[in-house]
Amino acid sequence: MAPIETPHASPSPVLVEALRKVLRPLVRLMVSHGITLPYLIEMLKSLMVEVVDKDFRIGAKPATDSRISLLSGVHRKDVNRLRREELELQEKPPAAVSLGAQLVAQWLGNALYADDEGKPRRLPRYVSEGGAVSFEALVSSINSDIRSRVVLDEWLRLGVVHLDDDRMVCLNTQAFIPAKGFDEKAFYFGHNLHDHAAAATHNLLGNSPPFLDRSVHYKNLDMATIAQLAAQSEKLGMQALLAVNKSAIESEPALQSNESTRHRMTFGIYFYAEPCEEDQAPVPQTKELPND
Repeated sequence: MAPIETPHASPSPVLVEALRKVLRPLVRLMVSHGITLPYLIEMLKSLMVEVVDKDFRIGAKPATDSRISLLSGVHRKDVNRLRREELELQEKPPAAVSLGAQLVAQWLGNALYADDEGKPRRLPRYVSEGGAVSFEALVSSINSDIRSRVVLDEWLRLGVVHLDDDRMVCLNTQAFIPAKGFDEKAFYFGHNLHDHAAAATHNLLGNSPPFLDRSVHYKNLDMATIAQLAAQSEKLGMQALLAVNKSAIESEPALQSNESTRHRMTFGIYFYAEPCEEDQAPVPQTKELPND
């Protein structure tokens, strides 16, 4: 592993800008799924402790709490707590992290908000209309600091609820049931992004040999060209994936009796397009060149 800078050294401005760019779509995903800043900070603390403990050891000896605190910036008391929690919480599913999840759980699970068939009731918007059995009371029962109108407006935007003809708040129960295959998609989201980021990090740290990490990118293309390139990318990309998959399958029988250390690999492709920024001046088309 490449040498690390001292804990209080100023990071490269170019690296900081690159990290902001990398994190932007992840922040968008987190906000859309109710992961708030306090939860993210706690998660980052835990990850900092985990990474320093695993990847920055001196020899085979486990890192001390003080060393982890020095390299990560996480307070030593938090380091000690997080190391214990990591052992206790391993393999457990994550707890609900958003106000929305708590509210829906209450709406679906509390008999007060259920009709005679056990389904979630239509709720009047305000306490003045429905008393304890109202949307305002539901929100207040979980968090009295947030106005129910703010929650309602956001849920209407997200499609979590709708207002019926009587202006009653109705829960769209499907809104909090993951789309078919969501868990599987989330798994591969983490798997694929991790491995791509791990390969790029390996290369940026100057480790050798470098991993394959290539892309072609152009600006100022019209939608017809984008569509054509998307179709071409999918066709050629699938050919490459199938070819690598075929080679890996053919290699497996010969490896069954081999007692050497096992490794895993990932080879992936992606295609992305979006409108150019309106205030961006036209620039000549450019293409990234291989750079090992």
